[in-house]
Amino acid sequence: MKRNLLIALMFVATAGLALAQIGAAPATDVLGAHLNYGRGCAGCHAPHSGAYGNGAAKTADPLAGSYALWGEDVGSLYGKVIAFGDSGKYQETLPSNLTTTNQPDVAGILLCLSCHDGNYAKGAMMKNAVYETLPSTYGTYAKPPTLLGNDGTTLGNYTNDHPVGSEATIGCNTPATGQTFGESGYNWDCSISATGVITPGPNMMQFINNYGWFVSPGVMNNKPVVLCTTCHNQHLMNVVAVTQGSTAALTFNATTPAALPSKGLTGLPSGSYATMFFIRAPYNPADTNIYTNQTAQFCRQCHGGESNEMNGGTAGTVF
Repeated sequence: MKRNLLIALMFVATAGLALAQIGAAPATDVLGAHLNYGRGCAGCHAPHSGAYGNGAAKTADPLAGSYALWGEDVGSLYGKVIAFGDSGKYQETLPSNLTTTNQPDVAGILLCLSCHDGNYAKGAMMKNAVYETLPSTYGTYAKPPTLLGNDGTTLGNYTNDHPVGSEATIGCNTPATGQTFGESGYNWDCSISATGVITPGPNMMQFINNYGWFVSPGVMNNKPVVLCTTCHNQHLMNVVAVTQGSTAALTFNATTPAALPSKGLTGLPSGSYATMFFIRAPYNPADTNIYTNQTAQFCRQCHGGESNEMNGGTAGTVF
């Protein structure tokens, strides 16, 4: 009898784990929209001559292709000042060349905009239409725009885009630079070192166990900042492989400070999880469970003040 009860409990535990995970082994290529209508990797990377090799170069840039064998034209973006979000108060001055050292916004913003700008850089092969099949409840606009500076509003409007760059800082305890929310608890209960390393407090640590820390911030001026690649993994459109963090990896204290900004720390069960829009974490607005909070959890990685943990809630992550 006891043996049968044990077996039954094992089946229940296994079923619970299956419910917690998203069995998201994708049937389509994980590169998704970045297959670039059949061009594949060569749509962004030209292995021999950079932007000149794939015919994308429109400006005389002798450094074309010198960074990550990049095959798109970036010369028209050099040094441009772009005002993001909230009436444009988050201003980012783009790098002046591709070989600027120790500047995360080269790979984290500049290269992304060479395809996704649509204003200064027109975006080779971009159709400005979303690739994923969206849920019917998402809205009636069938083709959400994918060009930041040419999104159907005024050409060159970036004020409706999430801030990225040196002024899009991630803060702890008090509002980060440029934020106007005013609440002292808008951010996580964390601390930031003189070199931009984030050390989680108890509430943030609980959130990492409940959901995770999948984002990949950059460090500019010794401060953790949001880049395009903080939220997006350009090589995986529809799936994220999750490896549950060990107890040691999820424990931070004064003697072993957090290795943040790193990525991939989580208390979620290991497995493949569905995602959309190249988001680098479990993020699935097509989930049929109307009570899922996974998309909100993704945003809360940086916006800790709106988390369950910072507001005394006990809800974890619901799939």
